[in-house]
Amino acid sequence: MGQCRSLIFLGETINVIDSHCHFDFDVFDGRREHILRQCVDLGIEGVVVPGVDPLQWDRAIKLNQTNGSDCRWWLAFGVHPWWLESLALEPTELIVKLDDCIARHGAIAIGECGLDGSIDVPIERQQLFFEAQLQLACDRKLPLIIHAHRAHNDVLRLLARYRPSAGGVIHGFSGSLELARQYWRLGFYLGVGGTITYPRAKKTRTAFAQLPLESLLLETDAPDMPLNGQQGEPNSPTELAKVADSLAQLRGISVESVKQQTALNTRRLFLLN
Repeated sequence: MGQCRSLIFLGETINVIDSHCHFDFDVFDGRREHILRQCVDLGIEGVVVPGVDPLQWDRAIKLNQTNGSDCRWWLAFGVHPWWLESLALEPTELIVKLDDCIARHGAIAIGECGLDGSIDVPIERQQLFFEAQLQLACDRKLPLIIHAHRAHNDVLRLLARYRPSAGGVIHGFSGSLELARQYWRLGFYLGVGGTITYPRAKKTRTAFAQLPLESLLLETDAPDMPLNGQQGEPNSPTELAKVADSLAQLRGISVESVKQQTALNTRRLFLLN
């Protein structure tokens, strides 16, 4: 595929990609350029910035247009279930707006979208918007970035119904090996983040130790999902190397192998140049 050559950086360092980072969020204002320089020094080739709300899409687009760093941004657009409570659009109106945004600006994926059983937004309302975004992903043949929390049965049921051909990723996966295998069989990668740095996360650590390396993407979910020992602090894409190190230790393989394969997986899923 000609992609492995792009994984070599400064002769020895293997590039990695943060497959899920909310780098447009306000918490990074005033230090974004500094962090991007650090990312370049650490061999982080780029970050995938998911969408959460139409107002946020515009901000991410503008920030990306002014990004002069060698650390690239790739944008996705969607509506996160947490933002549905304040969304003043019906599903059909959202899809028109989302489709127009993709047509004008391009996107590597639709999302972050999905279902969350732990929030006050009724699951029925969440499903209406999730299904609308699933259908658009099918129509546009774009992968999905999916938030699934305490709603895996419903997410699996809808993915099996729609069967999006471009697949996607279950972001911040923290479930069991069998649950992960169900998603992988449906064509969905699993996002590996800071959860694996917590010794108490035995179920998830076991899953990531046994899943095919070809099924995994690295992510930080910055500024959320802080690593063990950093609770209460904003996360950063610069922590991606520690996630890679933790995954390599769990699997008993070299960190270079983890970086190479997960970067290739990310490129394959999102069709990155």
